Amino acid sequence: MAEFPQLLHTVLDTTDVRGLAEFYRELLGLSYRPGDEPPTDGSPDEEDWLVLVDDDGARKLAFQEVERLEPTTWPAHDVPMQLHVDFTVPTREELEHHVERAVALGARVLLDRTDEEGEPLYVLADPAGHPFCVFVG
Repeated sequence: MAEFPQLLHTVLDTTDVRGLAEFYRELLGLSYRPGDEPPTDGSPDEEDWLVLVDDDGARKLAFQEVERLEPTTWPAHDVPMQLHVDFTVPTREELEHHVERAVALGARVLLDRTDEEGEPLYVLADPAGHPFCVFVG
């Protein structure tokens, strides 16, 4: 028996399962779990649950369809963050590169804290409004 439960993946709610999965697939260089790939035969994509995996097949993120999603109003607290994901990069140059990529993929910058010497970072919102941080670490 395992001593502790193991984290399988983080699940993000979204009204556009494929769209948000594609955003993170492109941003993080992940792949779809076998069977979750987009249809290639022209049939409609009606997925309500998708999983992304790394090169070793380990689950990283999953996406679940919901009818309605109210994006966070962070930094105001009307609608709290509830959950966010942190990503690190090794240099300031890579920080700028990956934030530019994220914005090109549909993210919005919520906070630019790159003037801090100890931990320069950006807080962004993905296309569904979930906040995530990218920082030099």
